[in-house]
Amino acid sequence: MGLIPRRGGKVGVVELFGTIGGSVKSSDYGRIFSRLSEDKRFKAVVLDIDSPGGAVPASDYIYRSVKKIAARKPVVANVRGVAASGGYYIACAAHKIVAIPGGLVGSIGVLSVRPVVQELLARVGVHVNVNKSGALKNMGAPWREPTPEEDQKIQELIDDSYATFISIVSESRKMDADIVRSVATGEVYWATKALELGLVDELGDLDRAIDLAVELSGAKCRPVHLRPRRSFRQRLFSPLADSLVQATSDEIDRRLTSGYFRY
Repeated sequence: MGLIPRRGGKVGVVELFGTIGGSVKSSDYGRIFSRLSEDKRFKAVVLDIDSPGGAVPASDYIYRSVKKIAARKPVVANVRGVAASGGYYIACAAHKIVAIPGGLVGSIGVLSVRPVVQELLARVGVHVNVNKSGALKNMGAPWREPTPEEDQKIQELIDDSYATFISIVSESRKMDADIVRSVATGEVYWATKALELGLVDELGDLDRAIDLAVELSGAKCRPVHLRPRRSFRQRLFSPLADSLVQATSDEIDRRLTSGYFRY
């Protein structure tokens, strides 16, 4: 891997729990990863992942932020529950991937989902008038059916994003692109099967991932957990109430952004 072990220092453990673009915001994690990349006291980084995926732009931003760290110091991804779609996309930025045997890995693919409320609007007597500069300016508008040209353009965007995903997995896992395509059907695999397919490096838990990061970096086993700074609302509400508020917020965000492209 070309990484030179160094004595001392800490291992940064970053939790990535939830929907990417929802509870896992690229702006929050970008700051964390920038700190870990520049701070020489951190000799290695562990990504603690439990995510079903999410928005393509946010997934790609976080992936590239982690890649900057991986160019300087060892990065190990730990799959504690699910690393699907965008969650696995981000895991591919790590040098090694460790997953619990009962974890779910994969869902390599892209989709675009949007509601069409044309009939609903007609029932309540709502008419939408649009003036636009080009035929494709309001592509994906929920108040009408897409045109054949729009469907073609959306599929082209999906195909381009899918090709990027395949390339990243192929490079990260040192797998032939055709082999990656054969497993990139959109399905998830138990970690035991993912190990057979070459999508993860070994089975284990967070402690094993930290130990591996220590082995690769020569750091002391001093894990430091880093999380996004909690908002005033999160500090104000009790943990239970906050979890309900956050879950509701994430679901609203998921539904509002469902027309975007998602890993």
